[in-house]
Amino acid sequence: MSARHDVNHPIFARLYERLSVKEDERGGSRYRAELLEGVSGRVIEVGAGNGRNFSHYPASVTQVVAVEPEPRLRASATRAAATAAAPIEVVAGVADRLPADDGAFDVGIASLVLCTVPDADAALAELRRVIRPGGELRFYEHVISRRRGAALLERALDATLYPPLAGGCHLARDTVAAIEDAGFEIESSRRFGFGPSAIVQVAHVIGTARRLERSS
Repeated sequence: MSARHDVNHPIFARLYERLSVKEDERGGSRYRAELLEGVSGRVIEVGAGNGRNFSHYPASVTQVVAVEPEPRLRASATRAAATAAAPIEVVAGVADRLPADDGAFDVGIASLVLCTVPDADAALAELRRVIRPGGELRFYEHVISRRRGAALLERALDATLYPPLAGGCHLARDTVAAIEDAGFEIESSRRFGFGPSAIVQVAHVIGTARRLERSS
């Protein structure tokens, strides 16, 4: 069986290219900068999209391998990499089968991707595999709301309309718990609301975890 590299969502990819720019203009760019502050060494970014993180990588990064399965977004990311300060290689690949050796990276980056992958546990297991023991996982994700009514609505949307309309994205995942279950220790995390307007706010989390020595 040949390796799976591409996930085709051409309509969503076109929309995302526009929406991601608007989101960054509304304040998302500052969260991307916070996510990558102080990152150093070899880095793997999973689900790099159209490369909106690339301009935020500091000079302390020696290499970024940016994995993106969607062909249109991967092409956009390749163009973004050409103007980034850090050395970035954009490659095809999927989150549950990363094109990397065990323990090859100092840091893994999960940025608005664990909500979208078909199997978040498998993706986190792969991230743990490719991050060296003691290495970091940096995460910036939207997560299930702590408000009961909002959480019920998010679960209902996840079970019906939202994933097909949003390129597989889910609103109701408990990503922090999944990171801990995957063999990482949370070192810092904070939740905040961020969305298309002051009225419509989606729960997000940003933080750092450390890959534990123990086996999964």
